[in-house]
Amino acid sequence: MGKLGISIYPEKTTEELIFNYIDMGRKYGFSRIFSCLLSVNDTRENIRNKFKKINDYAKERDFEIIVDVSPKVFDDLGISYKDLRFFKEIGADGLRLDMGFTGSAEALMTYNDEDLKIEINMSNNTNYIDTIIDYMPNKDNLIACHNFYPHRYSGLNFEHFIKCTERFNKYGLRTAAFITSQNKDTFGPWPVADGLPTLELHRELPIEVQAKHLIALGNINDIIISNCYPSEDEMKKLGLMRKDMVTFDLHLENGVHEIEQKILFEEKHFNRGDFSDNLIRSTQSRVKYKGHDFKLFNSPEIIKRGNVIIESSEYGHYAGELQIALSDMKNSGKSNVVGHIKEEEIFILDYIKPWQKFNFNLVK
Repeated sequence: MGKLGISIYPEKTTEELIFNYIDMGRKYGFSRIFSCLLSVNDTRENIRNKFKKINDYAKERDFEIIVDVSPKVFDDLGISYKDLRFFKEIGADGLRLDMGFTGSAEALMTYNDEDLKIEINMSNNTNYIDTIIDYMPNKDNLIACHNFYPHRYSGLNFEHFIKCTERFNKYGLRTAAFITSQNKDTFGPWPVADGLPTLELHRELPIEVQAKHLIALGNINDIIISNCYPSEDEMKKLGLMRKDMVTFDLHLENGVHEIEQKILFEEKHFNRGDFSDNLIRSTQSRVKYKGHDFKLFNSPEIIKRGNVIIESSEYGHYAGELQIALSDMKNSGKSNVVGHIKEEEIFILDYIKPWQKFNFNLVK
């Protein structure tokens, strides 16, 4: 995965709160800022002064800053797509085009003298990006980012999200999507703020689960919190989690032995290439601990979806193999259930692909 990001809305809050938020972001490893000009109603000079002060503060703390604009913002501020100096003057590293131009204009913009990144809205499954590519852009300065959706039930359909993202990934572009804080009284750029996710299915989920889902999908580089202000606990969870693989939160059963706990929490797991509809299978532990006596101690009659299993020695050469149940199934009487994945994260199991890596975090 690429960068973790935050969003700021200077017209909606105080500089002090923004500076504190930037500092907290830096503390937990965030390094990107989404900033919005679409909702700002002020003079060009006032915007320049206000945004520059905030952006300079962020740049001193090694943040990359992308500002959200549209053709209307260009018109209102008297900016030509052929001259992007204004964005450099306010301390931005790039601009996101919420609405586009002609394709040719976007391609030309990637060759701007200020070396600004041009970020394309990637939430529409059209030939827009193909047209830009046809006009031979400087791909080093071309990136892409999904929208967020303040209105409940208006977020992207999952299959649509996948198709849109595939269009951009085929060109090797850096991509981004938004997740939403569940902290109370958050806000975004618009009056409506029932959460600000890219995907509708994320709207009510804990923020770390949203991020884990995107990590499991493996098709998005940067993950950005869209609303202000998340709790420090949310920031900490995102900052501390692994970004290169999914870490499932695991509730441990009573009586799990030391070797089983080593398998759970010290091994790096991956799903076998010859995958099953019923189980995710991580088999290296049975090789590493071959000959160990895995005693049968917790063998419920029914294994439930989301249960984590370590096979007992009664299962012969499968002894020590770790499995995750993808469906409810009858236990043979030889399988130990050693834990179960946190309820909100169970749906992520459906997106673990053959050979994909994963690990576990103990929930106490």
